[in-house]
Amino acid sequence: MRPFSEIEAIAADRKGGPDALAPMLTFVPSSPEVLAAIPDHRWLAGMTRAVFQAGFNWKVIEHKWPGFERAFDGFDPARWSLMSDADLDRLLADTDVVRNGAKLRSVGQNAVFLRSLAETHGTAAQCFAHWPADDFVGLLDLLKKRASRLGGATAQYFLRQMGKDGFVLSKDVVAALIRDGIVAKPPSSQRDMKAVQEAFSAWHRETGRPLAHISRILAMSIDAA
Repeated sequence: MRPFSEIEAIAADRKGGPDALAPMLTFVPSSPEVLAAIPDHRWLAGMTRAVFQAGFNWKVIEHKWPGFERAFDGFDPARWSLMSDADLDRLLADTDVVRNGAKLRSVGQNAVFLRSLAETHGTAAQCFAHWPADDFVGLLDLLKKRASRLGGATAQYFLRQMGKDGFVLSKDVVAALIRDGIVAKPPSSQRDMKAVQEAFSAWHRETGRPLAHISRILAMSIDAA
């Protein structure tokens, strides 16, 4: 595995030099204290937004989001963990939301998941906030197995949008990981994801950069980025 300084030099060269590269690293991860202070209803809202953005035009979801907030009355996990068939019928008739039955049902399922985290950690936010960066793949695995419709890139974008530091395995990031021999193909197995985590953790120790910046620089080291 090559030093990250070499990868950063490639990215800087392709983007016009180090001074041009720096302003492109705009994401600032929130501290554990800030993340822990986010109410659990905002985590449910964030999950819902990510689920509906997946495979859909993000601008449409942004435009409709006030309607989602109204329809779900602020996304209280206690309320939506008891989501009923009547609730679903009402939502399916509501033109202010995207009327996808499976995705609408996921709100109730994710509310149950958040409440289960709160039972263990005090709040779900505490779990997300203090999950260690050197086991980011473990957090992704938790979301894949216990949440609803939050596998793969959907979970990665959800956590990024909430301010949690982590990587996003975009097409260009994966291409860079394959180029540098971290994986041989787009990672899907536990073995591949472990290799990805080990590489990101090593580069984090080398540079002190957030995982999100390492992810972005990897993408920019590929011609198409």
